Amino acid sequence: MKRYADMVADALTRVKEIMPWDLSKRLAAGEPPILLDVREPAEFVMLHIPGSINVPRGVLEQSCEWDFDETVPLLAAGRTREIVVICRSGYRSALAADAMRQMGFEHAVSLKTGVRGWNDFEQPLGDGAGQLIDADTADALLATRLRAEQRKPKIPC
Repeated sequence: MKRYADMVADALTRVKEIMPWDLSKRLAAGEPPILLDVREPAEFVMLHIPGSINVPRGVLEQSCEWDFDETVPLLAAGRTREIVVICRSGYRSALAADAMRQMGFEHAVSLKTGVRGWNDFEQPLGDGAGQLIDADTADALLATRLRAEQRKPKIPC
């Protein structure tokens, strides 16, 4: 049986990752890649990399194809474009980039460390209203919020 971490590790055997500083250089170079954030809409509205589009992981494959209610024309026509897939920490983006590569998106890469790493590198993040979010506020918004029942049960010795 595969676990989530196994699935991510498997996807990373086929998916290239780039670091936040690499993305920063590409954005400054003049011909930016498509920035595809695959987090849920509420996460995206809370904070995201300016210029990115939001297509939740759950509808990604349909969004990449023509003739679906979820079709995103920029993606459906973008199989030859460089696409940087983004999530919170780099795991969902690896799975999403792997699915996209299987669909013919040869230049889909995953942002290693995700939005968290982008913020750690002190790059700009914005909210749904287009306001920039400072790094300390972003840290608080990106903090893990596991409830006790979400933690792995401790096995008595």
